[in-house]
Amino acid sequence: MKSMVPPFRIKVVEPAKVTTREERWQALKDANMNVFLLDAEDCYIDLLTDSGTGAMSTRQWAALMLGDESYAGSRSFKKFEETIKTITGIKHVLPTHQGRAAENILATIVKPGHVIPNNSHFDTTRANIEFVGGKALNLLCEEGLDMGSEAPFKGNMDLEKLEACIEEYGAEQIPFCMITVTNNTGGGQPVSMENIRAVKAILAQHDIPLIIDACRFAENAFFIHEREEGYQDKTLLEIAQEMFSYADGATMSCKKDGMANIGGFLICNDDAWAEHFRNALILREGFPTYGGLAGRDLEVIAVGLMEALDYDYQAYRHSCVEYIAEKLDEMGVPYLRPVGGHAIYLDAKAFLQHIPQSQYPGIGLVNALYIEGGVRGVELGSVMFGSKDEQGNEIPSELELVRLAIPRRVYTQSHFDYLVQVIGEVWKNRFVVCGYKMTKEPPFLRHFTCHFEAVEAARRVIPLRVRKTGS
Repeated sequence: MKSMVPPFRIKVVEPAKVTTREERWQALKDANMNVFLLDAEDCYIDLLTDSGTGAMSTRQWAALMLGDESYAGSRSFKKFEETIKTITGIKHVLPTHQGRAAENILATIVKPGHVIPNNSHFDTTRANIEFVGGKALNLLCEEGLDMGSEAPFKGNMDLEKLEACIEEYGAEQIPFCMITVTNNTGGGQPVSMENIRAVKAILAQHDIPLIIDACRFAENAFFIHEREEGYQDKTLLEIAQEMFSYADGATMSCKKDGMANIGGFLICNDDAWAEHFRNALILREGFPTYGGLAGRDLEVIAVGLMEALDYDYQAYRHSCVEYIAEKLDEMGVPYLRPVGGHAIYLDAKAFLQHIPQSQYPGIGLVNALYIEGGVRGVELGSVMFGSKDEQGNEIPSELELVRLAIPRRVYTQSHFDYLVQVIGEVWKNRFVVCGYKMTKEPPFLRHFTCHFEAVEAARRVIPLRVRKTGS
């Protein structure tokens, strides 16, 4: 059925604050023009991230009450562990309070000079690797850099680049290779089973382990089911099990396809790695059977991981993103095609052609969307993924994207219609949107806390009329 038919009913509602354009402008100024620093209550539709922002199901709320809060060896951990092993088949399971904690522990085996290839590292993955002196390499396929390509698996790793990387640096300098499913940095694009299998085959020739960044593994399984020949008769669980069969380990933020508000895990097959990771976990997170989580969180995740693999849920979630894309097509708004499973990625470079990359067009678009309608998105461009040369000069990102990430089971079709209207208003008035310069910059993950200033007169960004959100 080609329509947005949710496989659930709404049982609890949360009030949303309505603001004026003037109030939003003042809030953004107080936040130093960085939407990460806004108060959440000042965001009418919050699409900053789909991480931990979803609504839990009745089964998850019921499971929460079953939490065994024992410090060591709780029943809740056993359920958590059993569920993850059922999905992944991987031997050692270590809970963490969220995904970046798992990445941080994984990075304890990275030494200065080590190289970690990936289809595309996300921000926290790259930061954890670089913090310990490693080099995070993105080896995305060429189709993934083509905004207009309708290729079905634009998240794939470029196999020739992977082989060249191994030849250049040597297998001894690559402690592991990663592949991110779906590829968040590259626009939420999926990775094919064929590509995962081929990556594993190349790595196996050099005894290099494969680690999957599994934050959105269920969405990737859905894409494989829909787009890859030979998988239409398989369940999403069966597809996920095959994906993980090629992996030697995985990291995951369960705030995505764990359908939970907090939590993550690090898993691996290697006994020596597991012992090392377990010791690091105790130092950083807690005892290995709770890893920084309450027993009730472990229960919730165990339920959520299986709910994410429900076909009807995934079909509905994807239909929401496709619905927004169809509306944007009608207006001619540029976005990365085809749409990813969890977000719309607006092409800020094409949207705001008058703003050079040095003035961060993604920030201009993010701030314009907030001022226009209280919609909070996030820049995935030169602020988040830019780098610097040896002289300290900024190297812009290849893509300038604005991600509008859809929280799971939170917004209705009316919210999506309003979102489309806001995007349409900014699109019609795009030539008055200004660029920005950075006035404060931390050394790592700068996008979270940096400050900006408008390059042109800020009054040009704000039309004179005053409008309430939702009107």
